[in-house]
Amino acid sequence: MTGFPLQIEADVRRRLAGLGVSPGDVEERFVRGTGPGGQKINKTASTVWLQHRPTGIEVRCQAERSQAVNRARAWAELCGKLEARRAIAAAETQAKREAERRRTRQKSRGQKARMIESKKHRARIKLARRGGYDE
Repeated sequence: MTGFPLQIEADVRRRLAGLGVSPGDVEERFVRGTGPGGQKINKTASTVWLQHRPTGIEVRCQAERSQAVNRARAWAELCGKLEARRAIAAAETQAKREAERRRTRQKSRGQKARMIESKKHRARIKLARRGGYDE
């Protein structure tokens, strides 16, 4: 079943709006659960399955016997997954920015001195190999 016959909690709507996600982008189904529980679990469609179509993120919740409670939990979990995905993307962007900054920044006076000394040392080794002078 797709659509929203039940209201989404205000907190979830606020979180989705903050992420720029429309509830219309989410496919919602109510399916029969699996696992232990006997006749009750096999007869009722209390499991809630959500899929955010643009990202492909899926959430399935059957923690409680109540469909409404499972629905609220599933929506909250979907928001959490979308927020985590956004946080990871932001962290990767920040890490790239920092790596670029470190790569292109000017060297300190000490770093320059060590680098020049290292180059001179290498040049002396190469010169000695050619038969220039002994170390």
